Amino acid sequence: MKWKQAIEEELCAIEKNQTWEIVKLPSGKKAIAVKWVFKLKLNPDGSIAKHKARLVARGFLQREGLDYSEVYSPVARIETVRLVVAIANARDWPMYHLDVKSAFLNGPLEEVVFVTQPPGFVIKGKENMVYRLKKALYGLKQAPRAWNKRIDRFLVKQGFSKCKSEYGVYVQKSTSSIILICLYVDDLLVTGSDIAKIEKFKIVMMTEFEMTDLGEISYFLGIEFLKTSKGLMLHQRKYAGEILKRFNMSDCTYTITPMETNLKLEKNESEDVVDPTMFKQIVGSLRYLCNSRPDICFAVGLISRFMEDPRQPHIKAVMRILRYIAGTLDFGILFPKSAVNAKSEIICYSYVDWCGDKVDRRSTTDYFFKYLNASVAWCSRKQPVVALSSCEAEYIVGSYAACQALWINSMLKELKINVKKPITLQIDNQSAINLAKNSVVQGRRKHIEARFHFLREQVNQGSLEVIHCATGSQVADIMTKSLKIDRFLNLRNSLCVFQLRS
Repeated sequence: MKWKQAIEEELCAIEKNQTWEIVKLPSGKKAIAVKWVFKLKLNPDGSIAKHKARLVARGFLQREGLDYSEVYSPVARIETVRLVVAIANARDWPMYHLDVKSAFLNGPLEEVVFVTQPPGFVIKGKENMVYRLKKALYGLKQAPRAWNKRIDRFLVKQGFSKCKSEYGVYVQKSTSSIILICLYVDDLLVTGSDIAKIEKFKIVMMTEFEMTDLGEISYFLGIEFLKTSKGLMLHQRKYAGEILKRFNMSDCTYTITPMETNLKLEKNESEDVVDPTMFKQIVGSLRYLCNSRPDICFAVGLISRFMEDPRQPHIKAVMRILRYIAGTLDFGILFPKSAVNAKSEIICYSYVDWCGDKVDRRSTTDYFFKYLNASVAWCSRKQPVVALSSCEAEYIVGSYAACQALWINSMLKELKINVKKPITLQIDNQSAINLAKNSVVQGRRKHIEARFHFLREQVNQGSLEVIHCATGSQVADIMTKSLKIDRFLNLRNSLCVFQLRS
């Protein structure tokens, strides 16, 4: 009964939105088949929130250039969401979650597209007729692009300006207030300094689109938000629990760290082969968990290198990560309340494990950013080249960190927020620091690719300040190698990864 009601709601939304009209199929044209897709939408506690039915077009039957042209649709990245949340939390702004119902049905189509009548709802006497789409339908290749153009025009009309650094973020600035919007397909995170203007904006949105006002944000893009006495916690406890349940690790023995100390994995064809499909499923699930768990970023990145041909040692390392997740299920990143008194400055740590990969001897690079005492961005990956020295390896990771730092700075500038300059970049290699400050290319450094000298250019321009950081205080060390327990736990706290508390 509930599924039937869900189907009727979907068809009602399509008719109300004037998505299609029934016509005869022109000669030489082909109608795209459609199907029903059913899904249970759950609350963070696992209870059923809604029975959802979608009429979906079989988009794989479309032909590029005939049925569609553009398919790209920009969305706000997770690191952008964390940055906006850090700003809102520090300034004690309210954050709201809006969800557009049947968002893709609002996007007008530029191409002529025909679809078959829905299964089970073929009109009697018109069995040979089809629907001509006026607006997009879920499953069509161009549906995301059409919807994005629709809401983009609407937001610009309402006085919002789109950020050039992040096309999924919109800003409305006046002399006395500011409103920020993070757009991710049909989900909107809305925050700002004026509650009255936000409420007015929500009314305007609901007048234009059929929307659900989910109130103050508690669950966004799989990330849960929890207000505590110490600040705002971002965590994925529900998602992590689903991973453990899916791979039968809910009742496993816990571990304190995600990897064995000094573990070095490599390709070894003499080891037993494991199920590659299951291995890829676990790794893919863990990669999304890294959005709120930087403490597992290195471990997940390391096992990702062996998805092509996983062996027994690799699956053993994966299972250890799951055992660590099981023991830290209620952990997340803290955006502290004290951030309101923090300086508006960007602090970055960059570090490298020189020639850490046993297979190709490339170095493992990572950087970690804090803004208003909140963890907003991090990365752990292999360098694209083999570094001939630790100085060169540190210099390369510094150039990557410089790119990220300037992007964050440009984002904050478009969000009308003043940032203390220059941006501080902390490196523990004095030779790399000297190389970044010295405009003369030494003979033993002349082989370094030109793109990595971007760091030195930004330092000379005064945009970045490179300072020395003692190895013991290097926060980014946790994302370059497996560490001993005491060192790992200490650095995990420095990442602001803590247990959830009320």
